[in-house]
Amino acid sequence: MIGYPETPRAWWLTRGMARLSGVDLSQAVVEGWLRRSELARIIDRCAACTEGDACDRWLATSGRANQMPEFCPNKPEIESLRG
Repeated sequence: MIGYPETPRAWWLTRGMARLSGVDLSQAVVEGWLRRSELARIIDRCAACTEGDACDRWLATSGRANQMPEFCPNKPEIESLRG
């Protein structure tokens, strides 16, 4: 992830989306539900997404959401990790 200026933002957006949806991505890796390579792919997908501003607004206003917004390219993968 070093060398990609948007990656830190992508990590925080991805982590925020997952957390508000009831998923702890770090814990999913520790428990083996998600491989590091899969997490890297999720973050890369977020970094390539053009909806960052919409994501920021959604995270700021959603509280604890029952489902992620439709515009999120990581929605299926993250929601599949819910317990």
